[in-house]
Amino acid sequence: MADQEPGLAAFDAMPEDVAYKVLLACCSSPGVARSLVAGRPYPSIRVFFDAADAAVARLPESEIDLALAGHPRIGERADSLDSAREQAEVTTATDDVRTALAKGNHAYEERFGHIYLVCATGKSAEELLALLTDRLRNTPEVERRVVRAELAKINRIRLGGLLAGQP
Repeated sequence: MADQEPGLAAFDAMPEDVAYKVLLACCSSPGVARSLVAGRPYPSIRVFFDAADAAVARLPESEIDLALAGHPRIGERADSLDSAREQAEVTTATDDVRTALAKGNHAYEERFGHIYLVCATGKSAEELLALLTDRLRNTPEVERRVVRAELAKINRIRLGGLLAGQP
């Protein structure tokens, strides 16, 4: 595709196994990675992102759990460059806010059985804490829908970074 964006063209040209590993590092979901690799080539970034969103929407619950396992708790030391960038604002939080986030994370995990996942990019620790507090009021069914939406947002940011050549 002659007029395809350079980052997307590079992704489309990757060997299948390399593309799968790169995607798995972005989204921690084998199902999303397989789906996106199988959908190549993509005519545009918009189509690529739409395919990623659709892949998340189709995931069985067990795959959502795998995707969640690839993310650190909000406020804890990030285990990847992506997570560290996404949670950068938390590093400047006061001890009180960090303590409240840790307690909130624990309450969330007790209530829903998985980590609190939120698209943290550009949000302060105080905003993340407020969102956590609000989401603790959700029913488990509503919260699973919210988690899928947050996962799709995170994937879009990370996939955008991948296509832009960011590590």
